[in-house]
Amino acid sequence: MLLKVIMMEGKEIKIEKMGNFEWQIDASQEKSMNVPVKIFANDYIIDNIQRDRTLKQAINAAGLPTMVKNMLIMPDGHEGYGFPVGGVAAFPASNGIVSPGAIGFDINCGVRLIRTNLSFAEVKPKLDSLMDTLFNMVPSGVGSKAAKGFTRSDLEKVAVEGAAQAIKQGFGVEEDLERTEENGCMKGADPDRVSDLAKKRGVPQLGTLGAGNHFLEVQRVGKVLDEKTAKAFGLYEDQVVVMVHSGSRGYGHQVCSDYLKVLNDYNAKNNIKLVDPELSYAHTESKEAEDYLKAMKCAVNFAFANRQVMMDSIRKSFEKVFLKSWDELGMHLVYDVAHNIAKEEEHDVDGKRMKLIVHRKGATRAFAPGRAEIPRIYRDYGQPVLIPGSMGTSSYVLAGLEGAMKQSFGSSCHGSGRLMSRHQAIREIPAAKTLGSMRDKDIELRVRDRKLVSEESELAYKNVDDVVASVAGAGITKIVAQLLPIGVAKG
Repeated sequence: MLLKVIMMEGKEIKIEKMGNFEWQIDASQEKSMNVPVKIFANDYIIDNIQRDRTLKQAINAAGLPTMVKNMLIMPDGHEGYGFPVGGVAAFPASNGIVSPGAIGFDINCGVRLIRTNLSFAEVKPKLDSLMDTLFNMVPSGVGSKAAKGFTRSDLEKVAVEGAAQAIKQGFGVEEDLERTEENGCMKGADPDRVSDLAKKRGVPQLGTLGAGNHFLEVQRVGKVLDEKTAKAFGLYEDQVVVMVHSGSRGYGHQVCSDYLKVLNDYNAKNNIKLVDPELSYAHTESKEAEDYLKAMKCAVNFAFANRQVMMDSIRKSFEKVFLKSWDELGMHLVYDVAHNIAKEEEHDVDGKRMKLIVHRKGATRAFAPGRAEIPRIYRDYGQPVLIPGSMGTSSYVLAGLEGAMKQSFGSSCHGSGRLMSRHQAIREIPAAKTLGSMRDKDIELRVRDRKLVSEESELAYKNVDDVVASVAGAGITKIVAQLLPIGVAKG
């Protein structure tokens, strides 16, 4: 097998190629490691993943106690807070641990895909007007506030009921819940475990896009690569769809910030020595872990409701431009996936059925056909996995395979993954170059903060085609359809 030797903080680290799309750093290479690090990547990805501290963070994370089998890195992996983005780790549900850094600040950042019955030819003449309308009706940008007028009481209900509460208030229909991961609600949320500051931040932000890598994108279906599965998902070539990427906004960020302090105190009190102070954790039976999980679920539910409310605004925007009801326009939800989350799941590990808390940070659940968690209408085909590209590039719809259950705790990638930090992108990528590229591709762009044009340039990200090829090549997912951007709205 091919062996790569890289220098990492003055030490040689060996990365062994285990297959065409699989690499491993053996646990014997660092005293702190309890399990190997497994990386899903083609040759392009493995070379580029070494540009930041992703692998070092994965090695550090592999030292977390009770981790099961492997520390996993998806091909879109890049440096994060303590635990790499694109990382997956599983711990026993009993006598295991919970680590907020392995979930992330933007709890339940996720992606929602809405289909229409419109063709590109029907949308193109009205695209300019459509993008203006979407940009006005879906609040975006740093600190953006909703025009809906939600109350503190609404927020408390959303924290417990998730997207169902948004639907009760008129923002969607029951059908939407079936096509949302977890049916749009994680049970066991307790708003009493959420700080007053988080609630104050959350009330005005319900139904808003935010900034950074969050976006709303009007797309057309390019190539369909799996006709049978695409048909089940309601997708066909040249169809116009809408993808929205957002999370729990300031509410989730504050939940994470609050509990990092709580867990740092827990680690100090219990004399727990951390390889990296950003990898704080609590044992699952502790009050600290229980409180964090109850608060995390509130943020998860906020994010599901947030995307549900935005979908209502998207439907209304299309109604305004095309003068038909959203139902007449065929604007049904394909699926909504989370990619910063911890969940209790059952998995087979070395022939034994185990209850695990699977931490996914910048990783998407990708369950294989037959799993009860998949909506009945999709259960024979595998869970829809939505992979947004970078600004101006393709996105993809994938479906989970049995290989994901065997290799990655039913997980896949979540996007293309950064190559450059935001500061580096601003320094090195002229906004004019990215704007020119968007014009050349005939993509309508709406953006509130011009510096995002450089930060979110496709040059700042890995090639999404290589990312998707890596998970497909590893047998984790199959490629169902390619989506091409025609209009992009960002904060």
